[in-house]
Amino acid sequence: MFISNQKEQFNVAYVHAIASQAGLNTGNMRVDDQSIDLDVDGKIPTATKNRFPKISLQLKATSQKMVKNGVIKFPLPRKNYDDLKNDRLIVPRYLIVLLVPDDTDDWIQHHAQHMSLHNTCYWASIKNDPSVKGRSKVTVDIPLTQRLNTVSLLHLVTLASEGKCA
Repeated sequence: MFISNQKEQFNVAYVHAIASQAGLNTGNMRVDDQSIDLDVDGKIPTATKNRFPKISLQLKATSQKMVKNGVIKFPLPRKNYDDLKNDRLIVPRYLIVLLVPDDTDDWIQHHAQHMSLHNTCYWASIKNDPSVKGRSKVTVDIPLTQRLNTVSLLHLVTLASEGKCA
């Protein structure tokens, strides 16, 4: 398997694990023509508007050193940028970037009572970012404070239940 495919599959597994802990459903897109790799939805008992909200995720994984001054500087293909930025969407879309170690042997550590996944996912909403023209890639700044974990994933889905996007 190509390393790019390994990163993609590991990223899907990582987000699936977080969603499972949060009690949310995930669904993979069969064709990624709208820059959506994974949908996340579920019942939110505290929701006031939509009790079954959904968010869509564009997953990216990299072992490159892209962190500068507490921000991931991620070069996103222009098509993905435009698809995620689209302001005419009902379902909020987020960019999810998983930083992985260079060596695939370091992605998962097996222990006697558990296993651990390395490293960490981060999320960004680029809905309100500026429009760009004439570039094939757009660098998206993702603050390291926007770590994707169970609490933050539930927060993003809860926002969607209120008709909002982060």
